[in-house]
Amino acid sequence: MSHEIDAILLEDAKLNLDELAGSCQVSREWIIERVQWGLLLDENSITSDPGAWLFDSRSFMRVKRIIAIERDFEGNPELAGLVADLLEEIEVLRARLKASELNED
Repeated sequence: MSHEIDAILLEDAKLNLDELAGSCQVSREWIIERVQWGLLLDENSITSDPGAWLFDSRSFMRVKRIIAIERDFEGNPELAGLVADLLEEIEVLRARLKASELNED
């Protein structure tokens, strides 16, 4: 029986490849494939050594979201990445709308 624990990560916390894979209950290869497809990390953060990659809390949440999309909708990784991008953009726009409404009061 596996026990999954989601924790709030501090914004400045960094996870290496093994820590991210373990905390999200996926294989190293799963993470590496998504990085190679451009779904995780930016081009400047990618080195030839996956062991040197560092992921932040945003990456952790993105991995969890992509896992859920792939599982729930049987989507391929590229589609899951696109859906994750759109959901993140919606969150940003909602936050901006809420902030602008608070400034009007």
